[in-house]
Amino acid sequence: MKQSKKSIVLSYAILAFATLIVLLPFFWMLVSSFKSQRELFAYPPKFLPSVWKWENYKQVLSAGSISFFQMFLNSMKVTLPVVVLNITFSSLAAYAFARINFPFKNFIFMMFISSMMIPAAVVMIPRFMLFTNLKLVDTYWPLILPSAFGTAFSIFLLRQFFMTIPKDLEEAAVIDGCGKFRIWATIIVPLSKPIIATLSVFLFQGTYNDFMGPLIYLNTDTKFTIQLGLASFRNSFATRYDLIMAGSMLALIPVLIIYIVCQKYIVKGIVMSGLKG
Repeated sequence: MKQSKKSIVLSYAILAFATLIVLLPFFWMLVSSFKSQRELFAYPPKFLPSVWKWENYKQVLSAGSISFFQMFLNSMKVTLPVVVLNITFSSLAAYAFARINFPFKNFIFMMFISSMMIPAAVVMIPRFMLFTNLKLVDTYWPLILPSAFGTAFSIFLLRQFFMTIPKDLEEAAVIDGCGKFRIWATIIVPLSKPIIATLSVFLFQGTYNDFMGPLIYLNTDTKFTIQLGLASFRNSFATRYDLIMAGSMLALIPVLIIYIVCQKYIVKGIVMSGLKG
């Protein structure tokens, strides 16, 4: 019994130490957002600022090429459609792979999975040429369309979860006269809240934090997303690291809110989908 208690205490101590290591960069960014530009480069460095500069946050709201609020709205114009459309179409494809028998189903699914091994840099130039020919550059469509109709990762994650749902529920629905689409909408989707919440967090974070896509396709300042707008604090003469830190803290708030709202579903969704092991 004593050995067991020692093991528990040691485990919690290791976890607490690991948590501090993971959170240290976050706390450093937080306190740095209240420092002056000069104090950020002071040597030896100080963890806490000598004077807390709350005006950094006031300045960052209008210091870039456009207002921070406009950048946030631009990010939401891309992020929300990607999350909603991706989950909708990926869940439809995942339901087909999990429950419907059709020729070459396993082969097609493996082709979807193998597409995840293709580096993004390989398709970057062909995709840019495609959207250039479609005259969609400097719009949000090149940022939305590639993920809107489902991705291999989303389909895989949803399919693994759908396969854990008992088939008895579908058989009962078929007896009641339900078709495939109604079964998906009234049975599969409502029972899949854990994996949908988990996938929503992944998609929101990945799209919201995307920098390369907006950098390639967006040219007009008024269309900049948050991540691209933060880069406007860097120019040929100086880099305002104090404003970058403050802007990064503000940009982090929506991701934290989404995670807090969905956190009770995340662990259950990951474990039941098979991603863990």
